[in-house]
Amino acid sequence: MSDVLVFPEFITSTLGLAVYLLGARLTREVAFLREFNIPEPVTGGLIASTLFAVYSGVSGQSLEFEVAARDYLLVLFFAGIGLNARLSDLLLGGRMLGLLLVMTLGAILVQNSVGIAGAHLFGMPAQSGVLMGSASLIGGHGTAIAWAPNVAEATGLESSAELGVAMATLGLIAASLIGGPIAKYLIARHNLSSSRPDDGDVVGVSYDDANDRLEITHVSLMRVMLALHTAIIFGYILHGVLSDLGLMLPLFVPCLICGIALANIKDWLAPKSPAVARTPSLAIVSEFALGTFLAISLMTMDFSTLNDAGLAIVATLLLQTVCTVALVVFVLFFALGRTYTAAVLAAGFAGFSLGATPTAIANMTAVTKRYGPAPIAFVVLPLVSAFFVDIANAIVIQTIVNF
Repeated sequence: MSDVLVFPEFITSTLGLAVYLLGARLTREVAFLREFNIPEPVTGGLIASTLFAVYSGVSGQSLEFEVAARDYLLVLFFAGIGLNARLSDLLLGGRMLGLLLVMTLGAILVQNSVGIAGAHLFGMPAQSGVLMGSASLIGGHGTAIAWAPNVAEATGLESSAELGVAMATLGLIAASLIGGPIAKYLIARHNLSSSRPDDGDVVGVSYDDANDRLEITHVSLMRVMLALHTAIIFGYILHGVLSDLGLMLPLFVPCLICGIALANIKDWLAPKSPAVARTPSLAIVSEFALGTFLAISLMTMDFSTLNDAGLAIVATLLLQTVCTVALVVFVLFFALGRTYTAAVLAAGFAGFSLGATPTAIANMTAVTKRYGPAPIAFVVLPLVSAFFVDIANAIVIQTIVNF
């Protein structure tokens, strides 16, 4: 028997669908999951990844998944977020955007302070604290892997890559689990409700009353897919231009921007053309894309990276989680005005500061499905988590590693 079992693209995608449906079924059946707004793909994904880890441990055979389709689903979702964004919403979110930028910088500094303290406490080089801080948490797996060689060179710590990946994996799990309970607490504690309770809402983006009566047909779905693919094509072009200029951003960011541009240009040039934005058809496609993406991402987590994590990473992650909860509940929520949108953003900020942008979106989606729409949150947070965080994170990490 081969030491590695490879799941081809089609099988991985099929498993992703099954894992999502498992999570959805459990959420319907288990009151705790509904009560604390745990996203369906998180439930199914964690169960699947645990079962895969058990199989690998018993059989001695490692598992690899081909995940190109997952990346397509991610840009599809963010192009949909862009198509739903109105310029009026963006203008209203300007103050929130500025505050979230400041909060993100604060979170980076806090995470690295905690990471350095954890490294010192467990007898590790101080610079390795960035791998138990913002490099792995706000930065995620990619940033942790990218900075691990620099940390290894500065400290001589040969297991830097394993340390970063293990912390990022645990952070992703924590991020998936704390966002919903945070929002539940804030909404109940301050008796909050959506300012748009009558809007139809799926994946956090509301659709108009006039479009609420549109049928979901094969034509409407094809129209939506054409609009999404058009935004993605322009997103690829913009991504290439930005890369040539030296500005490296995740592909989903240019797709989000192009979705915003296309939607608002269409409203200006052809206001009477068939609707795409804020329609039930777009909502269905967006929900499918996000749910399947997150289910595949979580089910393919490699728990073997945690084998050598030890007490240092677990203890530091617990402290990072406590600090994140305190930051969003007692600082961010109040800074944003103690509104319903602020509570949704608190859930999202917890998700991306410990995990990744899709985790943040999933947290906010679970909250808005239950309590009502908060469309501004779904535009503002991805812009912060993509545009600003990598630059600020790189500056702070480089300073610490060089020091």
